[in-house]
Amino acid sequence: MIRFENVTKNFRGTAKPALDKVDFEVLRGEFVFLVGASGSGKSSCLRLILREERPTDGRVVVLGRDLRTLSNRKVPYFRRHVGAVFQDFRLLPGKTVFQNVAFTLQVIGSSRAFIQQAVPEVLALVGLDGKGKRFPHELSGGEQQRVAIARALVNRPQVLLADEPTGNLDPATSVDIMQLLARINAGGTTVVMATHEAGFVDQMQRRVIELRDGQMVRDERHGGYGDISAIPSLAPEPVRGAAAVAALTAVLEVQREVALADAAPLAEAPDAAPAAPAAPSGPAVGPAPAVIPAKPDIPAEEAAAASAPRQTSPIPIIDIAEVDVDELGLADRLGLGEEDPDDRVGPTS
Repeated sequence: MIRFENVTKNFRGTAKPALDKVDFEVLRGEFVFLVGASGSGKSSCLRLILREERPTDGRVVVLGRDLRTLSNRKVPYFRRHVGAVFQDFRLLPGKTVFQNVAFTLQVIGSSRAFIQQAVPEVLALVGLDGKGKRFPHELSGGEQQRVAIARALVNRPQVLLADEPTGNLDPATSVDIMQLLARINAGGTTVVMATHEAGFVDQMQRRVIELRDGQMVRDERHGGYGDISAIPSLAPEPVRGAAAVAALTAVLEVQREVALADAAPLAEAPDAAPAAPAAPSGPAVGPAPAVIPAKPDIPAEEAAAASAPRQTSPIPIIDIAEVDVDELGLADRLGLGEEDPDDRVGPTS
């Protein structure tokens, strides 16, 4: 079905080959994961299979055709048997779902009757029955990826290539897409998927081909992803919830309102004798000032001072930008903490 024979691929301007003597064969009906870090050669393999690139050395044979000898004129006919799904969907924004899927058949000259029959069938297969009249911007990311898969399948290809098809999707939607690809494979279509999703690879236990710096380092049937140390990830922090952030904001806002209310009379009459501030109308911020009675054994001067009304200074205005959120335990959650080089997320393709 697909055979790489000692394939090397060099790109102009780079000293290191993208692929270095890669040799493997994919049989009809297999589901194969291509895994490895970014730049390991996964996408280069898919481009060679799709005949977007030619090998510098060695042979790539797909569906019995040596792609080195395939003329440019025959490439469109060859690609009718190879579907491709990408991370960025590549839908036509001005066309409906039905028109996006039908476009593939129109290009190859399919009859109108066949298009009217095939497009609804494939939309039902990918779970988009009844959404043919919608435009891409009216769909979720997962639905857009389903349209892309339907477009790749509508011509009933023998091989389906998927380059990071879940890279732009949330985890729940990614599971749906992987289940859809598994059903497509169960129907007899050969699937070759490049991915960083270690969880899916470990769970599905299909054939795994691992690439590293352009070289094939592992070919394992019923394998897992393997070493995930090269996959950048964020270490999860304890989640305190949005309530903590909301509470902090509310407290600072109350303090700001009280301070402004107390500072206004002082600004209007700076020479006036200080008086006890009135109780704020908002939430209580503390007990009202109290007069402390003098005891018989307290000297007269101290008793007089104690019996005088206390002068309360205005609560200072607290600027949220000046709060040390590290002390409040929220810096990491709000993304304000110090950057850890190990927590940087790299590209997914």
